[in-house]
Amino acid sequence: MTPYNFVNMSKIMGLDIVALTDHNTCLNCPAAMKAGEEAGLLVIPGMELCTSEEIHVVCLFESLDNALHFSKYVRSTMPPVKNREKIFGEQLIMDEKDGIIGKEELLLTTASSIGIYQVPKLMEEYGGVAFPAHINRASYSVISNLGEITAEMGFHCAELTPDANLSEYEEKYPDLKNMRILYNSDAHYLENINMNPKHVEIDEKTISAVINYLKK
Repeated sequence: MTPYNFVNMSKIMGLDIVALTDHNTCLNCPAAMKAGEEAGLLVIPGMELCTSEEIHVVCLFESLDNALHFSKYVRSTMPPVKNREKIFGEQLIMDEKDGIIGKEELLLTTASSIGIYQVPKLMEEYGGVAFPAHINRASYSVISNLGEITAEMGFHCAELTPDANLSEYEEKYPDLKNMRILYNSDAHYLENINMNPKHVEIDEKTISAVINYLKK
């Protein structure tokens, strides 16, 4: 799942817009965005943040600079646990042709010290938008870890996996009725890209248009 392969498989599968959301880092976004420019595919810089409650939250940014600044901030909030490559594998930083240009030494699967209630305000500061990921999953989700999802958390969107029953979740968690519901592939492997593709109607194919759509 390298930047060049991710972008070009997405292109082959007929996608127009994708987001790269590695766990707790944006360091491969520059490579993916550059590969996207060459392939004619719009790549949104992003991150799947693990909050202090061990909840996954997707963060998308309007600019690469903001994404990288946020990535640096998140790194400063993570515990100083080194990656053990024999157990967890290498955490490579690559260029747009998948050349290795560095490694992330901190273990990216740990939780940051950022609480979920802090995330919406942080997104305002860093020019982005965020939404709780795969809220119907039994682990690393806002519902599994906190038992609820409410408007007071400050999110305008929430993500369900494509197999979820939306009406069932809206009945249990009524605030979802006033949130935009997203279905994403959450692809961790190339063969998962473009599973159950979904569409959004936006005025132009730009990152700003997507971010503004998700903020409504």
